[in-house]
Amino acid sequence: MKTFLTFFVLVNCLISCSQNKQPVLGETAFQKQLNAQFKDVTKSPLKEEDIKDFQGLDFFEVDSAFVVKAHIKRLTNSEFFKMKTTTNRVSSERVYGVLSFQIKGESYQLNLYQGEDLMTVSGYEDYLFLPFLDLTCGSESYGGGRYIDCKIPEGDTLIIDFNKAYNPYCAYNDKYSCPIVPRENFLNTRILAGVKAYKKH
Repeated sequence: MKTFLTFFVLVNCLISCSQNKQPVLGETAFQKQLNAQFKDVTKSPLKEEDIKDFQGLDFFEVDSAFVVKAHIKRLTNSEFFKMKTTTNRVSSERVYGVLSFQIKGESYQLNLYQGEDLMTVSGYEDYLFLPFLDLTCGSESYGGGRYIDCKIPEGDTLIIDFNKAYNPYCAYNDKYSCPIVPRENFLNTRILAGVKAYKKH
C-alpha cells in the first residue's frame, strides 16, 4: 500500500509539473530561441524583477516582403573607428561593406560593420553586425534602433531577414553597453518586422 501511495504521489507531481511548465512562445525558430533565452535566468538580459513575469517578446507578424537579397560592395581598406555606445565604452568597428537592396520597390542602403575584437574570437571570425533605424523607432519598435546578425558571404550577395531584427540588450536593462546605431544606417521606411518595443506585462 505504501509503495502504491508513493507511486500515486509521484505521478501526480509529474502531471502537475508538466501542466505548470509553459511552452516557449513564438511562430518561428528565431522567435522561440529568443524567448527561451529571455526566460533563462542564466542568459536573460532582463532585470531580475522582470524575468518572473516574462511570457514572451512582442513581434511583428512574419512578412516575406522584409526578406531581401542585398548586393554587397566590400570596402577592403576601410579603417577601424570608435563606435559610440550607450556607456563610456567604445566599440572598435569598421565598415565591412555597403548593402544595396529594395523593399517593396524602393531602393535603400545600409552599412555592414565588422568588430575588431570578434575577429579573433573562435566561432565569430566571420561575424558581421547590421544595426539600423527606421520610421517605427520610438513607437512600434525600440527608439534606439535594432540589430541583425550576419555572416561574411562567399559571393557578392547577402540575404537580409528583417524578421530576425532584435533589440539591443540596453532596451531591457540599462546595465548593458550597446553600440549606438550610426545615423547613416537610417531607413526612411517602416520596417514592420522583427522584435517590437519591449513592454512589461
